[in-house]
Amino acid sequence: MSAYRPYPKYKPSGVEWLGEVPDGWEVKPLKVIATFNDDVLSENFGEDEEIEYVDIGSVSLETGIECTETFRFGDAPSRARRRVRDGDVIASTVRTYLKAIAPVVAPPANLIVSTGFAVIRPRNGLDSHFAKFSLQSGYFVDEVISRSTGVSYPAINASEMAAISLTLPPLPEQHQIASFLDRECGKLDALQAKQERLIELLKEKRQALISHAVTRGLDPTAKLKPSGIEWLGEVPEHWRVFPAKRVSSIFVPQRNKPELNADGDGVCWMTMEQMRAEEITTTALWVSEQAARDAGTRILKSGAVIASCVGTFGLATINNADVIINQQLQAFIPSDQVEAKFLRHCVINSAGYFDQIGTAATITYVNQLGFENMPIALPPLAEQRAIVAHLDEKCGKIDELKAKAERAIALLKERRSALISAAVTGKIDVRDALPSKTEKQTD
Repeated sequence: MSAYRPYPKYKPSGVEWLGEVPDGWEVKPLKVIATFNDDVLSENFGEDEEIEYVDIGSVSLETGIECTETFRFGDAPSRARRRVRDGDVIASTVRTYLKAIAPVVAPPANLIVSTGFAVIRPRNGLDSHFAKFSLQSGYFVDEVISRSTGVSYPAINASEMAAISLTLPPLPEQHQIASFLDRECGKLDALQAKQERLIELLKEKRQALISHAVTRGLDPTAKLKPSGIEWLGEVPEHWRVFPAKRVSSIFVPQRNKPELNADGDGVCWMTMEQMRAEEITTTALWVSEQAARDAGTRILKSGAVIASCVGTFGLATINNADVIINQQLQAFIPSDQVEAKFLRHCVINSAGYFDQIGTAATITYVNQLGFENMPIALPPLAEQRAIVAHLDEKCGKIDELKAKAERAIALLKERRSALISAAVTGKIDVRDALPSKTEKQTD
């Protein structure tokens, strides 16, 4: 924030956590400058009417309302009740750690949000554009979270949220601050979008690298033969192609969920949350020996290739410790004919196969038979090890670039959040921060 000067004069805000505010600004509880939950659907709203519904999981602090679901009202969730209009801000009152706060901009007439949101509507004297930034600022979000109650499902009453104080500059100054933040946040968002695009390109490059290595090998001069599997295509002549059950056994977990602990007592408990890592050595939750016996739980010995069998496929990791896995996972226990790391790469390359054979009711699922019949193109062990070493090196470099881009995104988000908080609380004076001539010409 060093590029911006402070206001010439400050005064106490009267709110301990807010500190001082610029002279001429006011500090008022949100309930004085906005209304809450003004509009709800009437009891006689037609069941055949179509609505666009917004739930908590469809909103994020960074991108706002990300998606909606279309429902016939009679089939919509019972919490689909709150009406919104342009200029409102919706703020989650449940699971407040998700920071689901977003402005409502030019909504369709049938947009309905969950009763898990407070619908905040600015009164005269509070510019809706300024309100958007104030309600998405770090200081407001932190205050909402700190006032929430409950551990696993933290929530705040709308009345408690309404008691949180906001800074209120004169209306013309609110317009200036909002315009400044629009411009500066737009620049930061554009930089973030470039980094996100870079990450997607790196993911695609990584996937293509793995796919080529486990289907064509490293020798570009090797003679090829048809694999007999359409999506595998041609493979080197000396490779063998057969189902995974020929070189591994399939481990399927028990259905009963055991009692968990966070004390490090017993065996590691694995879920989909750990599947992004290449290897697993420990987890946050554990299953004691007694809990495992009580639930009749099977333990998966170290060295297996664990893969998703539900929803998102192509995720795989190797457990370097004994684990207990939940029902969203199954595992390949490799024989001495296949390297675990090579098999993991084969699983990653088989996402399309799992998508094709999966059965779907509400979510796609692949059973034990599907895992057993996963096609593998298998080179000799020495070649498997060479391929693994090659992928370790090449993917490692890609992962470093991806991590660098992710750090850049984190810094841009921090910068954006700090800029918004500083501007809407008057820690910086942006009234004269006009766009440069170059920016005006670009606009």
